[in-house]
Amino acid sequence: MTVTPFPRADLASVPAPTFDVEKVLASIDTMASQKPVAAQLVSVANAEDTSAKELARILASDVALASRVMKLANSAYFGMRGRVTSLQFAVTVVGFTTVRTMATVALTDLDDESRLPEDFWDFSTHLALAASTLAPRFAERPQDALCLGLLAQMGAALLFHNDSEGYAEIVAAEPTFPGRRAAETRRYGLNCLRLTAVALEQWGFPQPMIAPLKHVDDYRAEEGALLRSAFEVAARLTTEDYDTVPIVRVSCGRLREDDVVPVLDAVRTDAVELRRAMLAD
Repeated sequence: MTVTPFPRADLASVPAPTFDVEKVLASIDTMASQKPVAAQLVSVANAEDTSAKELARILASDVALASRVMKLANSAYFGMRGRVTSLQFAVTVVGFTTVRTMATVALTDLDDESRLPEDFWDFSTHLALAASTLAPRFAERPQDALCLGLLAQMGAALLFHNDSEGYAEIVAAEPTFPGRRAAETRRYGLNCLRLTAVALEQWGFPQPMIAPLKHVDDYRAEEGALLRSAFEVAARLTTEDYDTVPIVRVSCGRLREDDVVPVLDAVRTDAVELRRAMLAD
């Protein structure tokens, strides 16, 4: 679909582009032809007949991506530090969804910080760890929540690729992520989470991973409560002078402020290591 943008006065210096979702997604398909191993992993990781041995065999063809999977498997997050010595075991430890997520990161150039908004990975790693840590309180699997958090802001990277100067002005003008999403909608006709959802739907990711992206800004929607709560935790850790929103409100009553304190400590401790595991050397 072609979306007519809505320019804003403080972005008047940068002409708003005509934003075409299909064109942006087609550009990712072009990237896929240049990264066949990552594209194959995204395609086969969710197939019922795919085994850890088969995923490891494909993964071995991309040394950089295989190295990142090994690094993540041996990280503090999985509690296996130094004990994962084979790629097949690493695939088993991190899980198929995580391998697919890391392949998606590589496929869309999210592992190249020079092509991303300035604070992309600082926030995304905090977001992913917050979602994973909070997941049991929402009856969700921590690894699935980790993957959702890692990919949630992918749409921001795609918007930045398409309109780097204009998107940089949005980041500079809007320190909060709800504020950015509102500015994205005004400029492009949709926000980054909606664009992430469109991309994940195109690639066949499961609906439970996509639905939260569509409900983050509806405080009444329980489908978005985990991701919304993770955004709140990550913002408290990464946004200077952040005005907190009561966690009971964003979580649809699932959390209290006392529940957040240990989560903040855990996320703060592990974010740097997760960032190292996700990025290219």
